[in-house]
Amino acid sequence: MNQLWWGRVESPVGPLHVAVSEAGLARIAFPREQHGRVAIDDRVEAVRRQLGEYFAGERREFTLPLDWSVARGFRLRALEAMSRVPYGETATYAELAARAGNPRAARAAGHACATNPIPIVLPCHRIVGSDGGLHGYGGGLHVKEQLLRLERAL
Repeated sequence: MNQLWWGRVESPVGPLHVAVSEAGLARIAFPREQHGRVAIDDRVEAVRRQLGEYFAGERREFTLPLDWSVARGFRLRALEAMSRVPYGETATYAELAARAGNPRAARAAGHACATNPIPIVLPCHRIVGSDGGLHGYGGGLHVKEQLLRLERAL
């Protein structure tokens, strides 16, 4: 794994711990997630700025380089497809699976969402159940709902 530089970003959903590698943004961890002690580094300033703009309603698309090294195969294709779900819109797990090249892999698409290393920037909060319901989110369903309300997708 690449060296990671960590920083803390204050947000309306609680403090976020973000990690940046030489390749780009590698991780966003919600407060409820277990993670090791973080050493704060200024390399995360672009992440802090863009997340701040997003939460202020001033940014609809992130332009950060991303570190895709932790994903392979279908999971990588699902994360890439997820990154193309537009601000303010949602897609179902089945639609995400189809966009990732396997329309019968809705459960695998759900797993890609559940193990998304860069939530918010890779918008797994925009992926919903076939019934339109909110199902699971690493930061908690209340955070998923809050993000969708911020984007006026609910």
